[in-house]
Amino acid sequence: MATTLTPDSVKKALRAVKDPELGLNIIDIGLVYDATVSDDGDVKVTMTLTSPGCPSGAEIMQDARLVLEDLEGVRNVELELVWEPYWTPERMDPRVRAFLG
Repeated sequence: MATTLTPDSVKKALRAVKDPELGLNIIDIGLVYDATVSDDGDVKVTMTLTSPGCPSGAEIMQDARLVLEDLEGVRNVELELVWEPYWTPERMDPRVRAFLG
């Protein structure tokens, strides 16, 4: 059975991508701001990193691209890295914030 490609399925897949410094997925730490999917299978994800100098930035972006390219129905992946709004810990899932203290 084919999986329908939706913004929610894109975000669900991105839960497999971990920030190596925190060991947590990029959805729960609030790095993904938006995901869109066209009828043709073009996926665009707007995301950020914890800081412009994030030493794991290239790895996170590459992992996100690989995960999305593996999704059934994806024709093209565009990852847009933005710095506004700037990431802060308040963007984390509240459970993750509580866990990290």
